[in-house]
Amino acid sequence: MKPFTTHTGVAAPLIIDNVDTDQIIPSREMKRVSKLGLGDGLFAGWRYDYEDGERTGENESFVLNEPRYRDASILLSGKNFGCGSSREHAVWALLDFGIRVVIAESFGRIFRNNCARNGLLTIELSAGDIDRVRTAYEIVVDLLEQHIELPGSGTVPFSVNSGDRDMLLNGLDYIDFSLRYETEIDRFIETDRDIRPWAHLRE
Repeated sequence: MKPFTTHTGVAAPLIIDNVDTDQIIPSREMKRVSKLGLGDGLFAGWRYDYEDGERTGENESFVLNEPRYRDASILLSGKNFGCGSSREHAVWALLDFGIRVVIAESFGRIFRNNCARNGLLTIELSAGDIDRVRTAYEIVVDLLEQHIELPGSGTVPFSVNSGDRDMLLNGLDYIDFSLRYETEIDRFIETDRDIRPWAHLRE
């Protein structure tokens, strides 16, 4: 994965509580055999107009269809973003659309973990701080210093747990992260082989 250190981008406000993974990408949009192209289905129920189940055009009132937010790479939202099912497609769709950072009051636990393992940064802020970020339009997210730079308005600090921060800064997924402890893992296996030889008969 591409390491995440700093990111500058337009922040689109989708200030809604309890945005679930089915709203992020409806199941009908998960027909691809690849992650590529899933961005087309991002927020499909809100981004598009439908007639008899078929798309008829874009919903011009939806924030990501507004001209100033079409190229947004940062998303602002409310409480419990990414709740619902554990579908990893929700994260893939956000990334494929071009979203690199989601800032919300809180996140669904599984969704937040899926984001970390796929290189999407999630930041929890208070409603007041999100309102402050919302006024800036284009912002700089600095994971090294753990703050958001608001041009002309100072910074907003945030905190990311050390494990997720380490993976993002170094561009690691969970497998890469685990392999950093390969020596310790090999040592454990050798010790376990002596203690429980019967458990390793099929090796």
